[in-house]
Amino acid sequence: MQKFFSNRKLIIVMIAIIISMGLMAFSVSVRNSEKTPPLVQRFGNDVVGVVDRVVALPANGVKSSFGAVSNLINTYEENTKLKAQLDDLAQTKTRAQTLQSENKELKKQLKLDKTLTDYSQLNAAVLTRSPANWQNNLVINKGSLAGIKKNMPVMAGSGLIGRIVEVNGTNSKVELITTDNQSANRFAAEVITSDGTANGIITGYDQATSELKMGQLNSDAKIKVGDTVQTSGLGGLTPRGLYIGKVTKIKHDDYGLALSLEIKPAVDLDDFTVVTVIERQIAGD
Repeated sequence: MQKFFSNRKLIIVMIAIIISMGLMAFSVSVRNSEKTPPLVQRFGNDVVGVVDRVVALPANGVKSSFGAVSNLINTYEENTKLKAQLDDLAQTKTRAQTLQSENKELKKQLKLDKTLTDYSQLNAAVLTRSPANWQNNLVINKGSLAGIKKNMPVMAGSGLIGRIVEVNGTNSKVELITTDNQSANRFAAEVITSDGTANGIITGYDQATSELKMGQLNSDAKIKVGDTVQTSGLGGLTPRGLYIGKVTKIKHDDYGLALSLEIKPAVDLDDFTVVTVIERQIAGD
């Protein structure tokens, strides 16, 4: 009986080997065949495909999420860099505008220097100009240590704007030609006409029209609109020939005798940051 069971086991093993080899041969033949796989194999393939997609979907989602986060971080960094560049650009633009304005002012001063060959000049910057005394005075950043003296005339661009009335060591006060101070030392001026000159005094300033007033004219010279007005040098404090402006209007009194003028200043008296102080070198000019 024991021998029978031993032979039975051997037979089962041999049958299993034969079946396995048969399945292997069948699998190879099916793989090499161009015909459609059997239903069982197709079902197995479909199951494997579905399982693969189910497993791959979360993995792909995680991968996409990491990619999105990475792109977001990169975008944030690029945005930060661009904002910094924009800030730098705005600062550079502001600095360029400031330099352009200063350059324009200095060019005006150089043009002035070429016309004042008989005088020495000292450039200075405006330190303060109080809104409460806007048309009366301002303070510049040069004083006695730089050679500034009282009563020196002051110009901006190519036009006269005032004179020094107070001198400190490192700064000075300028009384403007537009001042409404009745006790101010007014500038003696002259109008250059086609047949001579007409002398007078700068008597005031009209804020409404932004024009200077000239009166006390002592000449019968025929003054016309557009004639040049400059300092006359009378009085000994201011050199002759400092440009003031152009005549824009001629007025007579009710009797047609007294004459007064309105003058458009050579410089915008509300907009300048650089000035030139003039030192008279030859007395009596």
